[in-house]
Amino acid sequence: MSILTVKNLSHGFGDRAIFRNVSFRLLKGEHIGLIGANGEGKSTFMNIITRQLEPDEGRIEWSKRVRVGYLDQHTVLKKESTIRDVLKDAFKYLFDLENELNTICEKMGEASPEELEALLEEMGSIQEILNNNDFYIIDSKIEETARGLGLQDIGLDKDVESLSGGQRTKILLAKLLLEKPDILLLDEPTNYLDEQHIEWLKRYLQEYENAFILISHDMSFLNNVINLIYHMDSQQLNRYVGDYDNFLNVYEAKKQQLESAYKKQQQEIAELEDFVARNKARVSTRNMAMSRQKKLDKMDRIELGREKPKPVFNFKEARTSGKLIFQTKDLVVGYGEPLSKPLTINVERGQKIALTGANGIGKTTLLRSILGEIHPISGTVEMGEYLHIGYFEQEMRESNYHTCLEEFWNDFPGYTQYEARSALAKCGLTTKHIESKIIVLSGGEQAKVRLCKLINKETNLLVLDEPTNHLDVEAKEELKRALRVYKGSILIICHEPEFYQDVVSAVWNCEEWTTKLV
Repeated sequence: MSILTVKNLSHGFGDRAIFRNVSFRLLKGEHIGLIGANGEGKSTFMNIITRQLEPDEGRIEWSKRVRVGYLDQHTVLKKESTIRDVLKDAFKYLFDLENELNTICEKMGEASPEELEALLEEMGSIQEILNNNDFYIIDSKIEETARGLGLQDIGLDKDVESLSGGQRTKILLAKLLLEKPDILLLDEPTNYLDEQHIEWLKRYLQEYENAFILISHDMSFLNNVINLIYHMDSQQLNRYVGDYDNFLNVYEAKKQQLESAYKKQQQEIAELEDFVARNKARVSTRNMAMSRQKKLDKMDRIELGREKPKPVFNFKEARTSGKLIFQTKDLVVGYGEPLSKPLTINVERGQKIALTGANGIGKTTLLRSILGEIHPISGTVEMGEYLHIGYFEQEMRESNYHTCLEEFWNDFPGYTQYEARSALAKCGLTTKHIESKIIVLSGGEQAKVRLCKLINKETNLLVLDEPTNHLDVEAKEELKRALRVYKGSILIICHEPEFYQDVVSAVWNCEEWTTKLV
């Protein structure tokens, strides 16, 4: 049974086409991975099928009475609500049904025999829906999901207004999973989850009976939960049965076949054109030349997809730092209340350290306290000599209406237009991206702009807070390569072991230091 049908979809922004005549069909129970490079239109596709965005052309058809759950990170949470309030709101439709049930019970006392029979039938239908959706064990389901995604560590009675963007995303994901819709639409759900909670979500999706469409650049996660791949590339959407590894094999084989057919056709075209050019003027051979020209005119020419710019990240390195990068003495970090035990730690020149552990235990707070951006609760931080620090923050703090070029020039006013454009292009951004406002770019494209500013600054210490969030596979691989050859020191927060294991010399598990329960 088809849940969603998309027919002849075309859409673009200004003169930049995103989709051209795309069709798509989602069947009940399908677990789909929606993949593609940054900026290919994955999030735009989600916005179109959820009717948050009207396409230029095409039809979107949902089957009747389908409940759709969309993880939209821009959803506004109600003010003065607790985490528990938001999660209970997932069952609003069931509470509405309970009210309807109570109304039916009140009517039964005055109903005629015929009316009573109809009311009893309606009551039975509602009761069945309540039982099938675990209405009478709602509190335990909320506790189970909150525990699985680490929300109990934050506290279910915490006001949502005081939470970070990552914590808010966790709440929206938990609410969505509790709603158990007929189809889940998940746009990079692992971005703000730590390893333990990614594992929990993986198990949940493996056992999920209904359909889902998942956008993710975490290929290990994707491989474990999906059975179909839809690949977005060059304004087209192509279907592949199986996991991501199978897609790669089939895609590479198809690409080689296409390139081989293209070369063969180009050779044939060259030969035909040469014959026409040499023989069209001669009376004796004009007919043969015209025949070959007709063949050329009717030929269905093979086109190769345009090669997308591949990012190249080469960090500019400053003079060598002193032997000591930093050391702390009895450092306690936190906002108002302690998040850590007293820490006496140090990093020396050349060390590359990964900070791991559950979200909300103070990893980012520790980095910002070391950098002097926030005051510790107690203790001291001593920074080494000749440090040139590059800091990549996890979240952009506010909406940015600069173009990419303006944003880069703000930090590097001495660059010529050619130098600025070249620097951005090396990070995998096209001319259209470079001239676009940052706010309209995808999360991955925005991350590439921030990385561009970072690699063009001379540094000997990189402090990176979740740098792989939103980045596509090629950009992640290139970033990993660049960090491995970087001669300076690195502090990195990351929840992807397959990314940081080949980069760092040591792993600090921050769960050993935190005062929070994990």
